[in-house]
Formats: sequence, C-alpha cells, structure tokens
Amino acid sequence: MLVYRCGLDVSSRSLTYLATRLREHRRRIGSRWRRLSVGRQALLVLAHLRNGPTYAQLAAGFEMGTSTVYRYISEAVDLLAALAPTLDEAVQAASTKAYVLLDGTLLPIDRIAADRPYYSGKHKRHGMNVQVIADPFGRLLWASPALPGAVHDVRAAREHGIIDALAQAHPPCWADKDYHGAGGTIRVPFRGRWEAHSAGQQAVNRSQAKIRALVEQAMATLKSWRLLRKLRCSTTRITGLVQAVLTLHHASSTAG
Repeated sequence: MLVYRCGLDVSSRSLTYLATRLREHRRRIGSRWRRLSVGRQALLVLAHLRNGPTYAQLAAGFEMGTSTVYRYISEAVDLLAALAPTLDEAVQAASTKAYVLLDGTLLPIDRIAADRPYYSGKHKRHGMNVQVIADPFGRLLWASPALPGAVHDVRAAREHGIIDALAQAHPPCWADKDYHGAGGTIRVPFRGRWEAHSAGQQAVNRSQAKIRALVEQAMATLKSWRLLRKLRCSTTRITGLVQAVLTLHHASSTAG
C-alpha cells in the first residue's frame, strides 16, 4: 500500500485537548508503554473522525497493526463520548438564549434493503436519526444519541426527553413541520398547502423558515467530520462517535 502525507483541517486545540485527556487516562489506568505517544494517538483519532479513512489505511500511515488502530480509536472515542455535554447541560445553556433551533438529521449507514428499521422514508435511504439543538446563530449546542432512521423526528424528540426538557427551561424553540403535535415550547409552521394559507399564515411560515434555516449551520458542523457522512461501523457504535465529535467541537470552540 502506498503512503503519503495529508493535511487535517482540525484546530490544534482539538489535538491538544484530546492528547491531554489521553495522558490523564493513561496515568489513571497505569499504562506504561504504548506503540504511539498520546499526541500521535490523538492525531490518529482525529484523522479517523475528520477524514473517515479505513483502519487499514490508518494502519499503513501510522505503521502499526490494524487491530491496534481499532483499539486506540475505540479507547479515545469512548473517552470523548463520556465527556460530551448532557441534554440537561445543553438545555441550561439554551435557557440563556432568546430561542433555540431543533431539527433532525440522517447519518447515512451501509445497510441492505432488508434492514427496514434503519430505512428513512423521508430521506429514501438507510441511516440513523440524530436530533440537533442549535443557538440563534446556528452554533451546535447538542446532538442526541442515534436512533434507527425509521424513527420520525417528533418521536425521537420525545424519546430523548427534548420536548420536556425545553418546556421546563422555557426557551422558545423553532422547529419544522416534522414536529407538529410536539407541544411544549416548540413552535412549528402552519400545515397544509401554501396556497390554502391566509396571507398572515404565509407571512408566519416565511418568517419561521428564515429563522430555522440557521440550524443547517449546526448540521454542517456535525457533518464536517466526514466519518459521519457514510458510516460503515456497527450501529451500536454510532452514538459514541456522535458524542465524541460533539465533545471535540465544544473543546475547540470554547478553548482559550
């Protein structure tokens, strides 16, 4: 296999943060020797999450075995996922905002047609449903655990407790028509055909669409980690990957 050097469009703060967490973890478990230093392990993990290369490709680039690459990445992902902000913490931050944005996204997965629970009729493909909360500027506040793609957005929001949590914190929440019937503080556009709406209803829907458009920035932030654009791993590992990415995003955006 040919090997070449490649740039990684990730902040150095993310590398420093992950390396520090790995160093603390190794000290905590009493690890004496590793094939890679904490800095190199952090780089390995960031390359996996950001660019999505296979374990075999990473193994060739870092001159180590594929099984060792898998162990190093799994260790770091589990560590990062455990540090991800909880829904309560995200809602507490959201309570200081004028309003928040809620939307769902589908993370594509490699599945066959027989895997119906993972097939999204809305997106016409297999994937995992992830709910995203963003602030008024479209900045990513929180991403939910992953559910099968067949789960509707409003059902996913209920299962994660998002609706109740936002209702208790009281920040207004703008969402699209997929959240009709959610209740609480969630505001959705009027249903039905555009021409059937009154001028006032059309104006409300137009205004809401402009506000909700900013949530796409949060979606883009999540999917800038290219591994999440086409997941080939077990579906049981996807929540951990999403939470790891969320941790790195917050570490990079809040670091001084």
